[in-house]
Amino acid sequence: MAAIYSLYIINKSGGLIFYKEYGSAGRMDTNDSLRVASLWHSMHAISQQLSPVSGCSGIDLLQADTFDLHCFQPLTGTKFFVVCEPGTRHMEGLLKFIYELYTDYVLKNPFYEMEMPIRCELFDINLSQAVQKDHVALLGR
Repeated sequence: MAAIYSLYIINKSGGLIFYKEYGSAGRMDTNDSLRVASLWHSMHAISQQLSPVSGCSGIDLLQADTFDLHCFQPLTGTKFFVVCEPGTRHMEGLLKFIYELYTDYVLKNPFYEMEMPIRCELFDINLSQAVQKDHVALLGR
């Protein structure tokens, strides 16, 4: 069974607007999560510029011994990335589904201000359901 450790959403200017932990291993405090988001934003931007492939959109997958980091960046420039167990499958589908939840429950919320931290109960509820292990397996259609 694959485990998702954490989910980050970064606005187009590199600010962390959403962070959620799903595992007890390696808990981070607020400053550490801000550092990870800032570091990932910078690495992603540098990789776009240094890539020998024209039209490169940046790093989509970072694999390490103890975790995988999957990233999805839609045309809006907002980055969604998830840290999970090595070898976890179907994360691209999950990230695209999380983006759909973001557009449905956050961007359509009349009280949400763009580029600000996400505080939306419906988004949180639906996100928790999406990250459940059974739903992740279904996304591998």
